[in-house]
Amino acid sequence: MFLIADSGSTKTAWCLIHDQNVKLISTQGINPFQLDEAEISAILTNELLPQLAQYGQAVSADPLAELDAVFFYGAGCTREKSPVVATAIRKTFNNQARIIVESDMMGAAKGLCGDSPGIVAILGTGSNSCYYDGEHIVDNVSPLGFILGDEGSGAYIGKRLVGNCLKKQFSEETCMLFEQETKLSSQAIIQKVYRESMPNRFLASLSPFCARHRDIQEIHDFIIDCFTQFFMRNINLYNCPELSVNFVGSIAWFYQAELRETAEKLGFKTGTILQNPLEGLINYHSTRT
Repeated sequence: MFLIADSGSTKTAWCLIHDQNVKLISTQGINPFQLDEAEISAILTNELLPQLAQYGQAVSADPLAELDAVFFYGAGCTREKSPVVATAIRKTFNNQARIIVESDMMGAAKGLCGDSPGIVAILGTGSNSCYYDGEHIVDNVSPLGFILGDEGSGAYIGKRLVGNCLKKQFSEETCMLFEQETKLSSQAIIQKVYRESMPNRFLASLSPFCARHRDIQEIHDFIIDCFTQFFMRNINLYNCPELSVNFVGSIAWFYQAELRETAEKLGFKTGTILQNPLEGLINYHSTRT
């Protein structure tokens, strides 16, 4: 029996796997850059353990005692911060399970490529990418965050969308449509971006406007340009045109058509696109655990 976790800053998706049985569990996000060991332990104790007890009893009288391994892939799980998560898990479970904590980028790589080399990209609220040799991440272009980078992400699309609407770079009809649907004044937008917490999440929350109106030519062209910037400022730097580019994340999933169109136009090959890496991680670890 083993656990797999795919964690962001707001949500952690867990899978409890025993033989052919897969149980999905959700807790709040666990990011060691935002939470200390005690806070992580509290989430595990108060949110994860009760659900493990409930679902685990379907396959075992004492699921924790039979837990062989925990594979945790999360945002903020750098080499320096991973031990914080590992220690919290070890203290919470208090058994001899093998505990592996790695970055969300490595989780995406294993979930998308398995043992094969490839270019791997995460397109969600933020963006990230790497060159994966089938075992290790050997190159990573720094995403730089939503202010300096994160091209192709929800926050990046939202940031440029707001700027285009407020500076009248779109047609009058599109700008009015944005205002009508979001009901946001320029003052309200400035307040949320510059004076409130988590402006990246606010900006990303505006990106679905583009998905709803992708049939408007200028919106379609705008989406293509956002993804063009992602490819040219990130993927192009790996200089591996023979490798497919594989994607995970909500933006990649909901904009698959535009993503593939952009890649083809620029001469890149697209591979697997998943909304989240769990399906691939289940397959990956089920054959190795």
